[in-house]
Amino acid sequence: CPQAVDFVPCNTCSDCLDITTSRSVDVIEIDGASNNGVDSIRELRDTVSYMPSSGKYKVYIIDEVHMLSTAAFNALLKTLEEPPAHVIFVMATTEVHKIPQTILSRCQRFDFRSIPTRQITDRLKSICSAENVLAEEDALWIIARQGDGSMRDSQSLLDQVITFADGPLTRENVVQILGLTDRSLLLEALSSLVLRDEKTIFSVLEKVQLAGYEPSLFLNDLLENVRNLLLVKVSQGAKTAILELPESELRYLQELAAQATEEDLHLLFDMALKAASDAKQSSEPRLVLEMGLLRMVKAPLMIDLKSLLSGQINPQAPSTAKPLMAAPAAPKKALSPASGAAAPSPMSLSPTERWLEFVKVVRASDALFAAKIEHLMLVSFKDKHVSLGIPPKMVFLKDQFADVATRKKLQGFIDQVWGDGYTLELKMGSESVSGVSAQALKEAEKKTKESEIAQKVAEHPLVKSATAALNGQIKSIKSNQIDNK
Repeated sequence: CPQAVDFVPCNTCSDCLDITTSRSVDVIEIDGASNNGVDSIRELRDTVSYMPSSGKYKVYIIDEVHMLSTAAFNALLKTLEEPPAHVIFVMATTEVHKIPQTILSRCQRFDFRSIPTRQITDRLKSICSAENVLAEEDALWIIARQGDGSMRDSQSLLDQVITFADGPLTRENVVQILGLTDRSLLLEALSSLVLRDEKTIFSVLEKVQLAGYEPSLFLNDLLENVRNLLLVKVSQGAKTAILELPESELRYLQELAAQATEEDLHLLFDMALKAASDAKQSSEPRLVLEMGLLRMVKAPLMIDLKSLLSGQINPQAPSTAKPLMAAPAAPKKALSPASGAAAPSPMSLSPTERWLEFVKVVRASDALFAAKIEHLMLVSFKDKHVSLGIPPKMVFLKDQFADVATRKKLQGFIDQVWGDGYTLELKMGSESVSGVSAQALKEAEKKTKESEIAQKVAEHPLVKSATAALNGQIKSIKSNQIDNK
């Protein structure tokens, strides 16, 4: 348009009128699906050099451009690289990923996105007002929802509904004309599932059968409604762009969401999703629908553990048990050999306890050597004489401690930890050797600690409350602390 202002045409000049009435020879529309060969593009390339008959530009509109063959794209590429100043190409496609990158890099790209359902509804409402057609807002919402973000499809559906309704548009006649599932029936099914109302769900199944609804379609619509209810619950009534619903339906879902937990809605969504998937693959989708709804209505209510233990649900009597206290760290009873100081072990410790602490100190300095001596059995520990024995099964230790250097190393650790004056005796694998090893003492100590912790855990008020609420028992206890810390 030569008289356009800010790219807005005047719609009154000869050029505008020719384009509007589709008689302009300078606006050529090409169907890419039926003219996808290289010959068609060659003809186009031969005609682009001609000047427009009127106006400034000659416009080529290639619809469904992704249908062009590879040879056709290559033929078009040269023209796109050096287009005449009077030519404009407009390419339209629904599958832009099929366009070669060499073509895309030479184009300005404009992505058209889905129109929000509320905006489509407002537009349909203005059309009905201009055409003096009485229509309920819920009916227009149904039409807009079926348009799936397309204003053109929504207006086409509105035109069909107006023609067949022959009167005011209501939710009932729109659902009947378009062959959709009644929203009130979907909300009734949703409510019965949330409240676990078995009688109502049987009524819903009867209505579905009498109305002749497609089971797969009903399950898909129900799945969408569970999703909407979950979004309403999570958003706590706040408006969100991904949740487009009429005000009446939104208020109903808000009231219903107050009676359900997020965990329970997640469970219902998973079950509805599985039922919808099974219905598509089954030869008897109606049976899948019936069994799916019955399984959902009989599902146990899902409650978060925090609410259960806080006493909001299934409260328990207050417990008099003391809070769980962390076990104090065991004090070190011997100096580390790395310190260079020697101090005798407290005389209050038993001989086995002194031997176990000795092995722990050695492990801090030499873990490999400690792994050997922890298998030695403490036969006797009297005054300053230590008698150790090698178990008959540990033959390899007999050979190692027969070495003079190994025995001296052990004696050195004894002098360093307990002080001077201690004598060492090693009994080599005799059947009469009897005593207790550091490894056995360590296992016994570990079991004692585990038993004490298990008793404290069992007496903790939160554990008691959870055990009573869930009607369960403690199977295992795992520590999140490092040993000896």
